[in-house]
Amino acid sequence: MKKDIHPKDYGFVIFKDMSNDYAFMTKSTAKSKDKITWEDGKEYPLIKLEISHTSHPFYTGKMKLVDTAGRVDKFKSRYQKHIDKRKEQ
Repeated sequence: MKKDIHPKDYGFVIFKDMSNDYAFMTKSTAKSKDKITWEDGKEYPLIKLEISHTSHPFYTGKMKLVDTAGRVDKFKSRYQKHIDKRKEQ
């Protein structure tokens, strides 16, 4: 086994599911510029998640469309002139 390959700078980090505001604290080496005040009143780095076990369809049993970046709207606005052109024909 190789020596000194594992990180040593573990610290408490908050992971937050942005689709339903579920958050949990764990130790991690992940870095973030965002901060959040936790239940104990201290400030911790915040890692934003798009999906977690509280919102994933496999765990919830519900199908849910998560369009966090507005991808459908971006696509429609980008190709609106082509859509209008087809309607005119």
